[in-house]
Amino acid sequence: MEPQLAISVRGLRKAYGGVDAVAGVDLDVRRGEVFALLGPNGAGKTTTVEILEGYRQRDAGEVRVLDADPATAGQDWRTRVGIVLQGTGEFDELTVREVVSHFAGFYPAPDDPDKVIERVGLTAKARARTHSLSGGQRRRLDVALGIIGQPELLFLDEPTTGFDPEARREFWELIRDLAAAGTTIVLTTHYLDEAESLADRVGVIAGGRLIEVATPDRLGDREAALATVSWRTPDGGWQRRESATPTALVAELAARFDGEVPGLTVTRPTLEDVYLRMIGHR
Repeated sequence: MEPQLAISVRGLRKAYGGVDAVAGVDLDVRRGEVFALLGPNGAGKTTTVEILEGYRQRDAGEVRVLDADPATAGQDWRTRVGIVLQGTGEFDELTVREVVSHFAGFYPAPDDPDKVIERVGLTAKARARTHSLSGGQRRRLDVALGIIGQPELLFLDEPTTGFDPEARREFWELIRDLAAAGTTIVLTTHYLDEAESLADRVGVIAGGRLIEVATPDRLGDREAALATVSWRTPDGGWQRRESATPTALVAELAARFDGEVPGLTVTRPTLEDVYLRMIGHR
């Protein structure tokens, strides 16, 4: 395994009842990067991640995660990996601090529980029993339990489900802080703006196959796509034109309107547009 890689996968396969859920995936994730794995439900995304986490056995292929095979790695390896599932569990009668402190005892060199609680924005709720937390606050607690062991590699499964827009943005800052500190992060999400904002690279999986891996701005040749230029016409209507040279078109319009072009917008396909095209949706 190359030293700059946190994850290396070759020919990964997993079938259920004779149907391939993962059909020959090759994937590299570099140390220190934020990697987003995108795909519709049933595409093989969850199975792939569970194999990387060591929770599911593969049928074939080579998998190395932090220089070990997750299928046979021991407890020392598991203390280097953090996992935030879609739901960690219920601890209704314990306070936030009690839960985080309890989980800290599972690791040889845990972070300070109060520091972790502060990082996830739960300081004001540290003495509150977990049954009193809102959905977003429970999700923050899940994240706290995932990072209390100071993992080298962190798996985040739909981490901001149930968050309001402000809480999502605050959580994004936490992810950026973790990445800046050197944590490798593998993120699964259905929020395309989240992947675009956080990920250094994204991979799209569909039908058990990895279709493409690229930076968000280059996925599906996005940077080369035609731009759509829209403007308001003198009669109050709208006109739109696709162009490979939008700057030249805008200059032409500016001359035509003698300066300011009314209602001018210039857009290129969003990451969501590209993603939906790649997985076969209109």
